[in-house]
Amino acid sequence: MDINLLVLAVGNSRLHVGLFIAGEMRYVKHFTHTQRADWPSLIRAVWNEVDGMENAEVCGCSVVPGLLEQVESAVREATGETVQWVGQDIDLPITVKTKEPAQTGVDRALICAAAFEQLEKACVVVDAGTAVTVNLVDGKGALVGGAIAPGVTLMIKSLSEGTAKLPSITFEPPGSSFGADTTDAIRHGITLSIRGLVQNMAERWAEENGTWPEVIATGGDAHALFDGWEIVHAISPDLLLYGVALAYTNHHLKHGT
Repeated sequence: MDINLLVLAVGNSRLHVGLFIAGEMRYVKHFTHTQRADWPSLIRAVWNEVDGMENAEVCGCSVVPGLLEQVESAVREATGETVQWVGQDIDLPITVKTKEPAQTGVDRALICAAAFEQLEKACVVVDAGTAVTVNLVDGKGALVGGAIAPGVTLMIKSLSEGTAKLPSITFEPPGSSFGADTTDAIRHGITLSIRGLVQNMAERWAEENGTWPEVIATGGDAHALFDGWEIVHAISPDLLLYGVALAYTNHHLKHGT
């Protein structure tokens, strides 16, 4: 199904926008929440690429309920279209087998669905954003559980605000082997903490399934945390946007709309 689709993902820190033309992702933009007043014009600049094309629509997901009305208003102003929300108007493209599926973040479900569509086997999907989620997908493509921890920015903020002398730093991969100064020591602590979580969850999943899973990473901090790490099979920063498009496509094929 070739789609002309504006996809949105409302995160805790940013509004992520992608554009699919004839089924292929052509544009990706990331707008901070501090740019809310400019969202209509920013979205319009992306929408212009498909405006007037056949069946051009808008689909999105959100983990911030308080921003839905503002995003919908910005989209209507920019495009004249209504947002089709995954989990409300659009079916999830994956089975969620957690104890409380309705409480499991739609973003977690969508990145897992997109990863499984590509790999077609059990895998671990890591999202390194405001929070770090490590998500476990079984061999049938179902999300069965995982782990949630603070992301890079939250860790830095916690250390800076909770201690007397530790500074607020800019995160980047550690520059030395052992953290030769305070800034590098913090970077080591963050990197090793998050990598340790990922490795531990992957090992547990391997023990239960008898084979080592491929690990896919996404999110804004994925490259800084995981570049060159042999455990990570691939880094796909915009996996969530692919998941939104997958949900839209599967839903409309299923319902013949």
